[in-house]
Amino acid sequence: MPNFSFMPREEKFFRFFEESTQNAVKTSQKLKELVDTWQDVESKVNEITDLEHTGDTITHQIMQQLHRTFVTPFDREDIALLAHSLDDITDCIQAAADAMLIYKVGQSRERAKELADIIVQATIEVGKAMPKLPSRSGLKHIVTHCIEINRLENLADAVYRTAIGELFNNTTNIVESIKWREIYEHMETATDRCEDVANILEGIALKHA
Repeated sequence: MPNFSFMPREEKFFRFFEESTQNAVKTSQKLKELVDTWQDVESKVNEITDLEHTGDTITHQIMQQLHRTFVTPFDREDIALLAHSLDDITDCIQAAADAMLIYKVGQSRERAKELADIIVQATIEVGKAMPKLPSRSGLKHIVTHCIEINRLENLADAVYRTAIGELFNNTTNIVESIKWREIYEHMETATDRCEDVANILEGIALKHA
């Protein structure tokens, strides 16, 4: 039986979603490069900020397209939620990088490297799921990626709890601990936003597969 599209075709939405996802992947990779090398910090943070602005532009394009389109490929609410949740990933990554620069933390930390690596894995998994969105056969496989994103978010939670515990265990520099607590919060929240995207994709798959 031919593999027809499962819903009305509006190619622009799918293209925008993939662009937004790939932008999130690039942003996460830049964050990992920042915390792994800790060189040219201001330059790398500026690159992350530029990518965050690119994400904002793509989200704006999606919302404009949504207002211009009479028949959408799936529920309008899901389109808006997916667009904003993808954008939230880059927002959280940029917030973490910006805090590192503003607070002038002197060096990276191992837990930050662990969290950055998890964020990269989670965004890549979102990137694997997104191209499956336009077709019924693809939707059947989206849930597999959603499960992996959920696993990564749980792993990030565990690393975050360990990191916070280490910060305030016999610390001699409470100010530095407060700075890193905020940075860790932004990084962990980035994985939460990846999980939000996974939940939205899973919902779309259940409705239309």
